Amino acid sequence: MFGFLKEKLKGALQRFTKGVDEKAKTEEVKEVVEKKAKPAKQKPVQKQKKIIKEIKKTVPPQKEKQKKEKVQEKIPEPVQEPAPEPVVEEKKEEKQGFFGRLKEKFFKKEETESEEEKPEEAEVEALAPQPEFEEPKTQEPKAEAEELEEQEESETAFNEIFEDLEIALLENNVAVEVIEKIKQDLKEALVDKKITRGKIEETIAFTLKKSIADLFNVKPIDLLSEAKKKKPYVIAFVGVNGSGKTTTIAKLAYFFQQKGMKPVIVAADTFRAAAIQQLEEHANKLNVKLIKHDYGADPAAVAFDGVKYAQLKQMDVVLIDTAGRLHSNTNLMDEMKKIIRVAKPDLKLFIGEAITGNDCVEQATQFNEAIGIDGMILCKADVDEKGGAAISVSYVTGKPILYLGTGQKYEDLKPFDTKLVLGHLGL
Repeated sequence: MFGFLKEKLKGALQRFTKGVDEKAKTEEVKEVVEKKAKPAKQKPVQKQKKIIKEIKKTVPPQKEKQKKEKVQEKIPEPVQEPAPEPVVEEKKEEKQGFFGRLKEKFFKKEETESEEEKPEEAEVEALAPQPEFEEPKTQEPKAEAEELEEQEESETAFNEIFEDLEIALLENNVAVEVIEKIKQDLKEALVDKKITRGKIEETIAFTLKKSIADLFNVKPIDLLSEAKKKKPYVIAFVGVNGSGKTTTIAKLAYFFQQKGMKPVIVAADTFRAAAIQQLEEHANKLNVKLIKHDYGADPAAVAFDGVKYAQLKQMDVVLIDTAGRLHSNTNLMDEMKKIIRVAKPDLKLFIGEAITGNDCVEQATQFNEAIGIDGMILCKADVDEKGGAAISVSYVTGKPILYLGTGQKYEDLKPFDTKLVLGHLGL
């Protein structure tokens, strides 16, 4: 079981791991190159001002005057009609007096110095290299755009690497919904996350194992414990033609006998030729009571009689066989719904063939929508090399797998175990 899927999965995982490893190596080289090519940080504005002051101190006075003259030459003076200069100066001198001349003598230097600072500072700042600072509003959209572009490139590379693994899963009848889940889990674990190259294989294996284990994360059913809660405990078996319902019913009758319980079998398949005789042979071998009617009888009436017999005779479990039918046959599906209404089973089990892969998943989905199944038993699991149905049907329907049929003997009914499936897959 799962042998073919194991080999395919192993090869695909090796190629997937190699692809992710190469991608990680490329990204590491890219980061090193970017760090080397990264420009030095520009000095802040405060440091620029300090540099300007230092330059001012080192500039000789003569050069300062020359620079002042140059700056003043550059600045155009406003055009005015000047009054006669001698007359203005004489009037100023007359009005200034002693205190005016004293003020002019002692404060003229400070005033000129303060006036000189402005052009000097402007000139020095103009000569000094000024960093180009971008506003935050222009930086944020650029950073976001670069981040989105990198994310898209990373996702594209991941999709290309995952393609090989996706094909391997599809070839082994794994449902599309399951593949999408595995893909999403691996993407979350690998894309946009820093992983040491030595731990890539370990991370992928761990993520895949956890992802597949989560597929069976549904509430399990302990059939024996549930059967002991009520007397009689009624179980109805549904599925398509040839799925193995009759054999599975015989196996469960044997199972309950081994636990010290008294089962009764109901032959409600009055449609298929030799269905009653086949079930009767199993009942005789196991020494189990069989409730039957003639062919063509109402299946719901047979189911009703079987439940009444179990109540009168204090039987523990009622196992109702139904005719195989396709979900597309409306009349037979309506008939099955009638059996469910009349017999009121405590448990509705879908019986499917593991080897049918995605067909089994689709059938279980349709029967669940029609009558609301409670669980599943997969037959012919011993000859199922692909295993796609076993790891898909529970996740898609949200119902647990109770048992796996692994042979034709009555004891060939193994309880479903997630660890068993992961072990067969080599995870």
